[in-house]
Amino acid sequence: MRHRKTGRRLGRSSSHRKALFSNMVAALVKAGRIHTTEAKAKELRGIAERTINWGVSVSELLAKEPDKLSQIERARLVHARRMAQRVLKDQDALEKLFAEIAPQVADRPGGYTRVLKTRNRRGDAAPMAFIEIVGLDA
Repeated sequence: MRHRKTGRRLGRSSSHRKALFSNMVAALVKAGRIHTTEAKAKELRGIAERTINWGVSVSELLAKEPDKLSQIERARLVHARRMAQRVLKDQDALEKLFAEIAPQVADRPGGYTRVLKTRNRRGDAAPMAFIEIVGLDA
């Protein structure tokens, strides 16, 4: 029985799932919008929200000049980057998250992603969806 066990397994081992979502968050950050199955999009939403939230939590520090940060502020910035890096292994995506995306969505109180259902896939009739970051200047 799976009582009180959350999350979809998606027919993958836990390490494969972790790598899948890491790659999908990186693709979402780089492109701003990706097309995937509805189940993957719904699971990705929570992981992407938490990762983006690490960038947003230090967005006021990102606006300051690096040499004017106090020791505590530098530590907060390093901590946020390392926590986001646990999911985002791609350095280019991590840089884009902290440099571009976090300042743009900093005024939002949450809900950084949106899932838009599209069509059923032709081969296996799997429901497909777009997942996108809300509030980006495209």
